[in-house]
Amino acid sequence: MNVGALAAFNLIVRRELCLSFRRPDQLLQPLVFFLIVTTLFPLGLSLQLSLLRDMSPGVLWVAALLSSLLSLDALFKSDADDGTLEQLALCGQGLTLIVVAKTLAHWLVTGAALVVFSPLVGLALGIPQSAFGTMMLSLGLGTLTLSWLGAIGAGLTVGARRGNVLLSLIVLPLAMPLLIFGAGATDRAISGTDAVGPLYFLAALCVFACTLAPLAATAALRITLE
Repeated sequence: MNVGALAAFNLIVRRELCLSFRRPDQLLQPLVFFLIVTTLFPLGLSLQLSLLRDMSPGVLWVAALLSSLLSLDALFKSDADDGTLEQLALCGQGLTLIVVAKTLAHWLVTGAALVVFSPLVGLALGIPQSAFGTMMLSLGLGTLTLSWLGAIGAGLTVGARRGNVLLSLIVLPLAMPLLIFGAGATDRAISGTDAVGPLYFLAALCVFACTLAPLAATAALRITLE
């Protein structure tokens, strides 16, 4: 990446972060949903601590995936509606760079926030502190991969009516391996066994998504713009 492309990348990321903080409702919606679902779950079921701890990996990961989906629809839609996306595509830096910058900014304000606040959720679900490191690492890899999958879905549905429903139908089946390996890694960390295997699978999925998803999302957006 040359100096001009790097400067453009930084400007787009900063722009997306500024716009996100100017819309606190969209910024806080995924995080509040994540916290509410995971903290009300044990209150609603009144489970014993041991049973709650056994169910906590699935609850944690389902809530994280659904929370991340809430903001994926706005990844490209607002810029497409007001014409900003077309202007960015004509800036001379390449559509792939724009996709990567916007997706990274989306993960910083959604996925990274879920990772930071996940220890609070872990305490509510009875997850031991010794498992927090594995839990946060798996959530970081999983939410980043989901952001890339969401970029593909958002690119395909940016011009569609009820695009958020269609986006969920596209992304959720692709996110099933994340749920399986993420919950598996967290469950192994809770039980005190080695969680390296599921973490390796999550890392491989993340690398695969980071490599191919920008190209797929760029192709989807280019079709929409044309």
